[in-house]
Amino acid sequence: MARRNFAEVLIGAVVLIGAASFLGYAVAHSGRTTSSGYPLTARFDNVAGLGLGADVRVGGVKVGSVTDERLDPQTFQAIVRLTVQNGVKLPKDTAAVITSESLLGGKYLALQPGGDQAVLQPGQAITITQSSVNIEELLGKFIFSAANLTSSQEQKGQQGQQPK
Repeated sequence: MARRNFAEVLIGAVVLIGAASFLGYAVAHSGRTTSSGYPLTARFDNVAGLGLGADVRVGGVKVGSVTDERLDPQTFQAIVRLTVQNGVKLPKDTAAVITSESLLGGKYLALQPGGDQAVLQPGQAITITQSSVNIEELLGKFIFSAANLTSSQEQKGQQGQQPK
């Protein structure tokens, strides 16, 4: 009986060690990085869908992440703080655009470098920004305009068929 209990404890320990190994691997390879880099800020009218930890990309390549989002109480703009890898030197006229990964996917911050010779220094702000596009709002406007177009065409058709 003692052998059986020892075997069960041993198997349980092996299972726990295996689970801890998988957990450690998952955390290490989850894409979360504690990347060292330099901080930048950008102001947007709308950051809907852009969350903390979202990718910051240049040419589709991840070069950093979003570290903070807050509201400026005076201007009611969203202030986004981000980090960029130390090796990436961005021109001062770099643009920041909130972009969707896909129609249903999450959002990321795309940086579009300009041609200025001067580069952004740690703590400086990206001044050229384009806010997030709200897909639901666009679809609503499209459906509303399509319905108005259809009803106006029906009214014109009814006016042309009236007897004289």
